[in-house]
Amino acid sequence: MVSAAERLASNFDFSVIGKATELKSRLWFVMVALIVARVGAYIPIPGINLQIIADNFKSHAGGVFGVFNMFSGGSLFRMSIFALAIMPYISASIIIQLMTIASPHLAALKKEGESGRRKINQYTRYGTVFLAFIQGYGISNWLESMHAANGMSAALDPGLFFRLTTAMTLVGGTMFLMWLGEQITARGIGNGTSLIIFSGIVAGFPGAIAKTLDLGRTGALPTQVIVCIVLGALIMVAFIVFMERAQRRIIVQYPKRQVGLKIMGGESSHLPLKLNMSGVIPPIFASSILLFPLTLAGFTQGKGPSWITTLTAYLGHGQPLYIVLYMAIIIFFSFFYTSVVFNTNETADNLKKYGGFIAGIRPGKNTADYLDYVLTRLTTLGAIYLAVVCALPEVLIANYNIPFYLGGTSILISINVLMDFVAQVQSHLFAHQYEGLIKKAKLKGKGR
Repeated sequence: MVSAAERLASNFDFSVIGKATELKSRLWFVMVALIVARVGAYIPIPGINLQIIADNFKSHAGGVFGVFNMFSGGSLFRMSIFALAIMPYISASIIIQLMTIASPHLAALKKEGESGRRKINQYTRYGTVFLAFIQGYGISNWLESMHAANGMSAALDPGLFFRLTTAMTLVGGTMFLMWLGEQITARGIGNGTSLIIFSGIVAGFPGAIAKTLDLGRTGALPTQVIVCIVLGALIMVAFIVFMERAQRRIIVQYPKRQVGLKIMGGESSHLPLKLNMSGVIPPIFASSILLFPLTLAGFTQGKGPSWITTLTAYLGHGQPLYIVLYMAIIIFFSFFYTSVVFNTNETADNLKKYGGFIAGIRPGKNTADYLDYVLTRLTTLGAIYLAVVCALPEVLIANYNIPFYLGGTSILISINVLMDFVAQVQSHLFAHQYEGLIKKAKLKGKGR
């Protein structure tokens, strides 16, 4: 059965885009905000030698810093004021979400509605400041330890003042990006945090594509392999869009009830369960965990214990152990994070509270068990999908030296953000079209 929204979309008139002044102002705001974020990504931290930093980062491009540099849009390798990007805010948000399970106080705040949500957001901001300062201070110590071949330090004036100013600069950059993301969400379109990450990833696509083509020009990458990569990327995009839109709709019935002299209710709705409910969190966690030993090995420069060298050899890109562990961690976090964001017992209680029920399933515990059964099967398919999409490009990155920006995680994030952005643009256009129809109806009524 075709819904009202789908019927409206089929008869949609794209000429309303030019008439939707509010939508245009929101789009302009998003564009200007993202330009500001990209300009800040090129402003370096005061008191550092960029050439020494660039030389040192060449040995860490394949480690965890390569992943974080991708999320920051190159800000980390340029050591800009946005070097931490918005990752401390994301980490604090995930930590607070996990703590809502263990902490009765946070669990109670989560159920209080808007006031509880504002309180949790405040805790998230405090956590962001704390994490950003710890990470910023660690980066300042790391910069002091960087030296060129002639012994010159990357920090022009090392010491406590340099460490504190660098940490505070990075904290300020992260908090500005967090504020900018909130402004995009409120005054623009889409999720501001996701759009900032998306703009950083997309900014690296032209350079990654140019590097891949240059490998083909020099003969390091065969032409047929480049063609296969392009076709594979197109197929992957179509597959990701299909899987991200896939959902299981569970029909929920509401009984009839009498309110005064009227009979209310008796309607049916549906509970949508996405195939991939955990989003892109599992690949991010898996990449960070597995690339951490490789990063440590890069710091030791072959002078550390022998077991670190052996471990990094087995955990190198494209190695069988790396691929197996990468897929296993993605599957584990898919189940873990899904259980955090969707509580079957709470959903069953809410359905029972408002009189809703699933046909053939008793309300309460039986409904929770049924939802858990359906969600487990969906998460299994979603976890396998995530593991395959993210693991296959890792083989290409390892064997053909393709940049991180063309990996499965970056493509997955980009497509998810674009789909959400387009959906919100469509909702604004539908609302504008509805307003136009209502105004026409009122004018016709006055004419009569």
